[in-house]
Amino acid sequence: MSHRYLSRTIAVQTLFELDFRQYGTDKLPDVLRYNFEEFAPDFHDDGFAEELVRGVLARKSEIDAHITTYATEWPLENITIVDRNILRLGIFEILFHENIPARVAINEAIELAKAYGGPASSKFVNGVLGSLYKEILPQITEKEERLQKVQEEKGRLKNQNDKA
Repeated sequence: MSHRYLSRTIAVQTLFELDFRQYGTDKLPDVLRYNFEEFAPDFHDDGFAEELVRGVLARKSEIDAHITTYATEWPLENITIVDRNILRLGIFEILFHENIPARVAINEAIELAKAYGGPASSKFVNGVLGSLYKEILPQITEKEERLQKVQEEKGRLKNQNDKA
């Protein structure tokens, strides 16, 4: 299991608990700490899981509006808590996380849905995120071009340092 996938798993578990128990953000540190202790006690992700959870929570209403737009047959409150929070995480990564390519975010969300959702969860998540992806492809292309340039610059700098 990759480090980022484990971080995403902990992020989804944390989002699930906050949603299920209807906790406010004040409970986030305790829930996140518990999830790390329970599911990955020796794992240190340099704050990636927390970054994801905080990002989702900061943009929750905007993200939920996207879910409502692309899951037209399903009112938000009728989507299972697991699927709803996997979608939230996926949409956050697609639209707002500068360092995650959209296709990676979609694939990771599908894998989370396969692992933690019901029998049809992965197809549902794929459908919603795929529709979003197609609709906002020009915006995603810009984001991924910026990410590509940053990665190329990092590679160039690394090569210069290796030669020095």
